[in-house]
Amino acid sequence: MDRPGVAATAGDGVMLRVVLADDQALVRAGFRALLDAAEDIEVVAEATDGAAAVAAVRDTHPDVVLMDVRMPGTDGLAATRLITSDPELASTRVVVLTTYELDEYVFEALRAGASGFLTKDVDPGDLRDAVRTVAAGQALLSPSVTRRVVNSFARRGAPVVAHARLGELTDRELEVLGAVGLGLSNDEIGEHLHMSPLTAKTHVSRILSKLHARDRAQLVVFAYEAGLAGRT
Repeated sequence: MDRPGVAATAGDGVMLRVVLADDQALVRAGFRALLDAAEDIEVVAEATDGAAAVAAVRDTHPDVVLMDVRMPGTDGLAATRLITSDPELASTRVVVLTTYELDEYVFEALRAGASGFLTKDVDPGDLRDAVRTVAAGQALLSPSVTRRVVNSFARRGAPVVAHARLGELTDRELEVLGAVGLGLSNDEIGEHLHMSPLTAKTHVSRILSKLHARDRAQLVVFAYEAGLAGRT
């Protein structure tokens, strides 16, 4: 998974606030235990369905929400959309958790505004790092998962969606956006497109600004829907 260069840690004196949303009490208890073991992370609320999760997030304004996909009533994808579309929750990031690493869940989670995607068998250390990663403003994207989504879209013959703001990108920025769509890091983009990692980072920052994208995960959605992912 992607790792940020700098993340908030206990040494910084910053506590990362997390809301857990899952309809299974044992799952919530397990994740709470894993997160509470970190000195820089605290679980501030739990929810058993999507509606309760949205209410808890609006009440506590956490840094990160760990959101199950399959829950009764309002599911995790609908709850994610409500959270990420609320201007008052702009600083809250959602990581979608599921037992099933299914392509449609990956893409729908990203389309809903999630900043990351993890299966529930994630290692304890990776779970804590995931919270730190998205709290630091990075996307939690596995290249293996994003490439599977690209292949799935290719098999389905998914229609290309024209985004008006793509016309503001230069040819080089379109190439970088296609590489982001593959889940490549800045270092990997630099190697792939024969530029320095710093130049790749600059291009990504400009693309985020021009497309008014929430984060790198949203760029993946733009790349898929515009038919750019995998074409560089």
